[in-house]
Amino acid sequence: MKPSVQPVHASHSPADPATCAPVARRRPRRTLLLAAVGGCVGLGLSLSVAQAAEPFIVMASTTSTENSGLFKVLLPAFTAATGIEVRVVAQGTGQAIETARRGDADVLFVHNRKAEDAFVAAGDGLARRDVMYNDFVIVGPSSDPAGVAGGKDVTAALTAIAGSGQPFLSRGDKSGTHAAELRYWKAAGIAPSGAWYRETGSGMGATLNVASGSDGYALTDRGTWLNFSNRGKLRILVEGDPKLFNPYGVIVVNPARHPHVKARQAQAFADWIVSEQGQAAIAGYQINGEPAFFPNAKTQ
Repeated sequence: MKPSVQPVHASHSPADPATCAPVARRRPRRTLLLAAVGGCVGLGLSLSVAQAAEPFIVMASTTSTENSGLFKVLLPAFTAATGIEVRVVAQGTGQAIETARRGDADVLFVHNRKAEDAFVAAGDGLARRDVMYNDFVIVGPSSDPAGVAGGKDVTAALTAIAGSGQPFLSRGDKSGTHAAELRYWKAAGIAPSGAWYRETGSGMGATLNVASGSDGYALTDRGTWLNFSNRGKLRILVEGDPKLFNPYGVIVVNPARHPHVKARQAQAFADWIVSEQGQAAIAGYQINGEPAFFPNAKTQ
């Protein structure tokens, strides 16, 4: 039986192992995350014993990798190869990096190269390694009132959307996708604001739902789009600009900064995902016959 991937929700309260009743929050935060994943471990059974019996790591990653469905294929393959389970904290990249910076994750798998390099430079993580890439696309209603369909210049498309006053749905959540969107607006010389520019504060799937319901435009990663079923009248309108390149990297959280980090197991994941087996699993993941990601690990 393939093991299941269990997302972690940091907002849940831990349980008292003696009573199974919720208890007040307390430090360290990583304990809260692990308790939220495992729940009450039962009378007389300590968390450390449970961890020893069931080796796992916590990975801070993005809603795009989660929404794309990739983890349902990738993580069971890793567990089958190593016996190590991966429990995912799926957030926007900015939030995922903060989770890892606090030591509430063992490994980081995100897509904002500038922020990833800063994370390593600050001593919060070990070396960043290329894993895979896809691209961003602009989606919008089939009627395309902004007239951007078929374009390959993302900045020209955003300029046209802003000028049209048509709804544009932004994640607004400091995710890798949101960071990329802000770079494109800056390159277009536009500071988006007004009733037409709507920040959802949500993940990619939720933002696409709002765009679908309002016949709005949005920037999305291709993997999430391929796995998104509630498209309504939305379709891809702009793609192919080299600036829309979207790379993903993996970083082991620095155990010198956070001694409780499971560095050996986390390194096993980082090594596996860039190995021939891990890269083949990424290449083999397709949605309706179309690759969601392309492996691009470099020989280390």
